[in-house]
Amino acid sequence: MSDPQATARAIDAMRRGWPVTIAGTGGALTLLAIESADPVRLATFDAGAQAGVLLSAGRAATLKLANQRDAAVPDAPVLVARAPWLDFAAATALADPQFDLATPMKGPFRAIPVPVADAAAAALRLARIAGILPAFFVIEGGEPALSIADIDAHEDAGRLAIATRARLPIAHAEDAEIVAFRTPEAAGEHVALLIGAPDGRPPLVRLHSECLTGDVLGSLKCDCGPQLDAALAAMVADGWGILLYLRQEGRGIGLVNKLRAYALQDQGFDTVDANTRLGFAVDARDFGVAARMLTLLKQDRIRLLTNNPAKVAALEAAGVEVVERVPHALPANAHNARYLATKRDRTGHQL
Repeated sequence: MSDPQATARAIDAMRRGWPVTIAGTGGALTLLAIESADPVRLATFDAGAQAGVLLSAGRAATLKLANQRDAAVPDAPVLVARAPWLDFAAATALADPQFDLATPMKGPFRAIPVPVADAAAAALRLARIAGILPAFFVIEGGEPALSIADIDAHEDAGRLAIATRARLPIAHAEDAEIVAFRTPEAAGEHVALLIGAPDGRPPLVRLHSECLTGDVLGSLKCDCGPQLDAALAAMVADGWGILLYLRQEGRGIGLVNKLRAYALQDQGFDTVDANTRLGFAVDARDFGVAARMLTLLKQDRIRLLTNNPAKVAALEAAGVEVVERVPHALPANAHNARYLATKRDRTGHQL
């Protein structure tokens, strides 16, 4: 059994700089998030200066602390042994790649076996859900505040339900309807925008991940805003479509971490390397959420407006038949040309 509120309480504690204990197989880990801690909190948490530093393999690889196999799974856990010089400032430099240019010489550090490996992996996952850097001081043991099952429940797309729906006239379609979805555990809501009405054909569907910078502020670093606008126009032209607006900012790593990735891109890294240097998977989104939304809308056969084969595969694996993949291409600009090339060359996007 899982506690529906345990993960929400743990996220709140982590963001406030409080320790959290996660139960795993054969033990537990007590963790202090580096991003929200400070030297005083660390001294209280670990008076003997024995706590190691838990990072992800993606981040550890940039520090030459992960072997090739570990680095192939960017969000796998890596534990760095505590050393006399590994104080709070040094740990912050380990955790946050924005300091790499300011402190290029780090270490020497030593990676050691990770105790309670499933709890360690869950901690990194919890950091992503909370929108903070996946880096912790860690002590083995403690009275667990949550379990891996609690975190699973928090991200269980099957718990998503329709909360409400209403007519929503928009610039593209005055007869549109908006449908909001949420789970008992997670704070954010996903929404669907229905354009037109069912007519017996599979609807034209667009999975659009939230992008504040592109959708609202008109960022030229990505193509999200123009893609959203073009998708709505295509649905109007087709007569029947569904836009799924997924609250998975920054490919699932959250707004703040996405902006950190932008800062790394300014240093010359592409979007893939920026995400892994931060310690995250290349793409942490859960398209099972979209499949659940379509199921609740009673649409199990669709035409998918996308260039991303991973979306097709994820929907089909969840029981939604994609009868056609409809390409969705827009012109590049001087600011997003490299971004679009990276999506094509490194994450398999195709026209």
